[in-house]
Amino acid sequence: MAEDAAEPGASGATGDAVGTGVPSEDGEDSAATEDADDSYDGLFGAFPYAFRSSDSVLFRTYVVVGGLAALATGLLFTLALVVLIAETIGGGGGQFSFVRAFFVFVGMLVVAPLIAPVLFVARRLRRGRADRRFAAVLAGLGYGFLGSLYLGALISAPAAQQTLPSNPLLSSVVAALYALPRPAGIAPPLLVGVAMLVVARRW
Repeated sequence: MAEDAAEPGASGATGDAVGTGVPSEDGEDSAATEDADDSYDGLFGAFPYAFRSSDSVLFRTYVVVGGLAALATGLLFTLALVVLIAETIGGGGGQFSFVRAFFVFVGMLVVAPLIAPVLFVARRLRRGRADRRFAAVLAGLGYGFLGSLYLGALISAPAAQQTLPSNPLLSSVVAALYALPRPAGIAPPLLVGVAMLVVARRW
């Protein structure tokens, strides 16, 4: 009888120990996995996090396309900067230093709007405010920025590099773009970049 009475007590003690003890390793692993899924580390971590967490197919395609475009643009500007430094390394400071700094500034202005949609959406997802429409709109603006870069390149193209397509309709459109003042080439990317900021701030 004493043994029978001791068994429930032993099992109850065990149950209390389990109930108030340290969480199991599986629970710790699960919590760690959830924490890893709910956050990202730095700029490069935002891209896989946003791709994995967003429900928008359009945005997921832009994460890939925009990331590759930003990487390629950054590499091109870096190589061009190396060439520029090599060509002006014999000169003094002053004007050459300003040209280099301005070149870096222009590169940042081009790359930043390419990665901005991904960063805006990743930040919103991390805060638990997932919005498929928000992600899709920013993805559309990201693609629009890529198109605006092409328009800006057409408008600001030197006369020696201006060529007209064979299609009559396209030829007239391209000719109209060539006729615009070359400084106007900054307008299309600038407008799309401002639209990104407005959407991110006001949505």
